Amino acid sequence: MKKPFVHPGLLHSREELAFIKQKVTAGEEPWKTAWEKLQESPSASLNHTPRPRPEVVRGPYNNPNIGSSELSGDSSAAYTHALQWCLTGKQAHAQKAIALLNAWSSTLKTVSGHDTKLLIGMVGVHLCNAAELLRHTDAGWLKDDQKQFEHLLRQVFYPAIKDFFPKANGNWDASMIQTMLAMGVFLDDQAMFERAVTYFQKGEGNGAIEHYFNAFGECQESGRDQAHTQMGLGFLGCACEMAWKQGVDLYSTSNSRLALGFEYTAKYNLGHDVPYETYTSIGGTYVNPTISPKSRGRFAPIYERIVHHYHVRKKLEMPHCREVVAKTRPEISQSGGHIPWGTLMFAELRLAKS
Repeated sequence: MKKPFVHPGLLHSREELAFIKQKVTAGEEPWKTAWEKLQESPSASLNHTPRPRPEVVRGPYNNPNIGSSELSGDSSAAYTHALQWCLTGKQAHAQKAIALLNAWSSTLKTVSGHDTKLLIGMVGVHLCNAAELLRHTDAGWLKDDQKQFEHLLRQVFYPAIKDFFPKANGNWDASMIQTMLAMGVFLDDQAMFERAVTYFQKGEGNGAIEHYFNAFGECQESGRDQAHTQMGLGFLGCACEMAWKQGVDLYSTSNSRLALGFEYTAKYNLGHDVPYETYTSIGGTYVNPTISPKSRGRFAPIYERIVHHYHVRKKLEMPHCREVVAKTRPEISQSGGHIPWGTLMFAELRLAKS
């Protein structure tokens, strides 16, 4: 029999939240500045109003955009308010996060368009992390409303992503892996959780770990552009952290190939040369003969959590990722569908001084 899930058990544990709250209260860096940046964000405002729609449509590259940006923005706001609730104890933030989750779960009936799978993969992990924090604290989220949110996950989100998208660029699969894993934990659904874990480890698509990276860390999308490469990296890293909270070590899969992928990408985006070989995607749809300089040097908010695991927990050097962290702190960006506030939630004091 499988062990029961740990709650709260997605990106943040109860102990980690207590640690961060202590650092924020004490005004210690880098948490102090990161917390100030969070509070300055529009998504952190108590004036943020939910903008739910019964039908959301996202086309290629978000065109057409019928409710897609509203869903994305509200999902990020729900997560941000849930964090503020946990770190301040102010009920108004719990109520705002609950209002955002309830508005969408009671309204949204369909997600459609070319980018349906990608959109759900990007927003679902924000919503589930917010919901996990609210359910497992004394936030005041009513049981009936929780059931309504569960219905959204099972009946609207899961059918769209359950079979992934093997022939798409790997960031699509990666987005769905993270959200399916998060849904599995929130719903206490072991089969759903295992489906995501198995696909990460040995799935047929481009987002599976050995299909997304070769043996020296080059990414399936390195020859496409650096923005999409970092999307896939960030989504897979997010999945690894949530699995770690449940005692499942995806970080070390295939000799820690994710670490190689992060170091390779960080090194190239810091301006260094890296080896490259032609990468053909699963299904042969995408063939990239050379590495792409497009978006080179634009760092996504994905490195703090990776350094936290591989360098702080596992004592691996990760020199290029650490250099990125030093250049980009506080990590706050909400672009690219990534979970924001990495410095606030994953920094370590010893790293800040290193």
